[in-house]
Amino acid sequence: QVQLVESGGGLVQAGGSLRLSCAASGRTFSSYAVGWFRQAPGKEREFVATTNWSGGSSDYADSVKGRFTISRDNAENTVYLQMNSLKPEDTAVYYCAARKGSYTYTALSDYDYWGQGTQVTVSS
Repeated sequence: QVQLVESGGGLVQAGGSLRLSCAASGRTFSSYAVGWFRQAPGKEREFVATTNWSGGSSDYADSVKGRFTISRDNAENTVYLQMNSLKPEDTAVYYCAARKGSYTYTALSDYDYWGQGTQVTVSS
């Protein structure tokens, strides 16, 4: 069982930056792949970024490539999402998710554990 808690969301102007954190419970967190997803009002939840168990492999949605960076610190049981050059269309609730596995995973259905989400609002 893994419990996930996101933090770091907030209100930022377009062009600004935020760093989200996903803190996990459990001693075996290093064996889990982690993904970030987001859901804007009236829209479906969508994939943003994922990292494998070691942080050595990652994948991104086309809409955030070159602006967002996912990383992890297994000693701290935490995964980060550094978001730069933010746009109003990045406004959403951001969720982290985890599953056991060796690869990166981009589908919502791939994940077994979810956090409660953190709001990111980008003003124009």
